[in-house]
Amino acid sequence: QLQLVESGGGLVQPGGSLRLSCAASGFSLDAYAISWFRQAPGKEREGVSCISRSGIRTLYSDSVDGRFTISRDNAKNTVYLQMTSLKPEDTAVYYCAAGPSILRHMCVFNREYDYWGQGTQVTVSS
Repeated sequence: QLQLVESGGGLVQPGGSLRLSCAASGFSLDAYAISWFRQAPGKEREGVSCISRSGIRTLYSDSVDGRFTISRDNAKNTVYLQMTSLKPEDTAVYYCAAGPSILRHMCVFNREYDYWGQGTQVTVSS
């Protein structure tokens, strides 16, 4: 089965950290740029971070820049989102998505995606 599976979400106190994982099964992530999105209740889905096929190019939304770090390990077929200094406003369901990319060093949020994960809940609360 071709799918993306997120893991690593949970409940954390403000100022804490979490690392989300996005693992692919049934296909290789090597040909895909990967993006993380999040959606909070009553809000639109927003792009959080993306990483190019090569891992050289990364992009962050203004709301998470400096606090979140995206990385990928193609050998493990997994992409990570390290989240630090978490705030209550980071509370959301986080999704990863894989978009085919001919260009190895490019990532953007506004693109077509072939695969989406089921989402993992992140709750930041004291």
